[in-house]
Amino acid sequence: MSTNRFLAAMAASALAVSLAACGGDSDDSGSTSTGGASGKNITLMVGVKGDPFYVSMECGAKEAVAAAGAKLQVQGPDKFDATLQNPMLDAVATQKPDGLLVAPNDVKASAPPLKRIQDGGTKVVLVDTVVDDQSIGVSRIATDNNLGGQKAAEAMQQLGVTGKVLVISTDPGVSSVDARVEGFNSKAQEVGFTPAGDTQYSHNNASTAAQVISAALAKDPDLAGVFATNLFTAQGVATGIKQAGKSGQVKVVGFDAGPDQIKQLEAGDVQALVAQKPFDIGKQGVEQALAAMNGQTVTKEIETESLIVTKDNMNDPEVNKYIYKASC
Repeated sequence: MSTNRFLAAMAASALAVSLAACGGDSDDSGSTSTGGASGKNITLMVGVKGDPFYVSMECGAKEAVAAAGAKLQVQGPDKFDATLQNPMLDAVATQKPDGLLVAPNDVKASAPPLKRIQDGGTKVVLVDTVVDDQSIGVSRIATDNNLGGQKAAEAMQQLGVTGKVLVISTDPGVSSVDARVEGFNSKAQEVGFTPAGDTQYSHNNASTAAQVISAALAKDPDLAGVFATNLFTAQGVATGIKQAGKSGQVKVVGFDAGPDQIKQLEAGDVQALVAQKPFDIGKQGVEQALAAMNGQTVTKEIETESLIVTKDNMNDPEVNKYIYKASC
């Protein structure tokens, strides 16, 4: 397929509905008035510190609290691990903030501390990831991850990939990446990719992802493509493929668009990225929490869009603004 047709196909999947850079207004549905918010205390508990996805989410949350006159405290574990995040949530329970935006680290293990926080009167909004307990969260805001996984498979098809394709994710039991895997696999089956074994796991560690792909290439030298379901996994996969001397030969479609991933895209080590809109998630999370505090209408479920970023379209202003930030 020609480059123009490829870009047209990718552009058709992107809806310019909001702003995911540190500034500007969001047009996504779910935006609401934040009147009466002055002095309200909100905590943002990210999934893991230092991840540009969550930094960009923090930027959106900061903009929203500044506009409303509220206060924001940002916390997060050093690793995406419920055993590290849960004690931090227990501490939040004792602090009793007016609102909590939280990206739970596990669909089951994160539920008990969140239930305690919610029962204590804090308005809880789940952002990016969720828990199985549907009673938790006045609102749940996340990327349509299943659709994002389908887009990744479509991007791989547009790149001309045929034959064996491997999926490398973080850990089972994380709602967002599980949905991406499900979406990718459903579309991959439809377009005729051959699974190169079961889904492999990086434990959200770039070094581990590099080791996983190295072992996979040794087992399947004819591997044609890899779908890496998040930022650190994609970074490690690209590194491992480069070390094996197969950059460009084994096509990589990654999820997320952090600064390091963009460098790998520019270098040709990654061929396409599925960019989320974390700024919007953070901004709308604050708006929904404040609406709940003020007794206003709250949107129970909000799904934000994703779009495909390639080396050819990354400098387009309507695409570039969705590249994640290392700081606000």
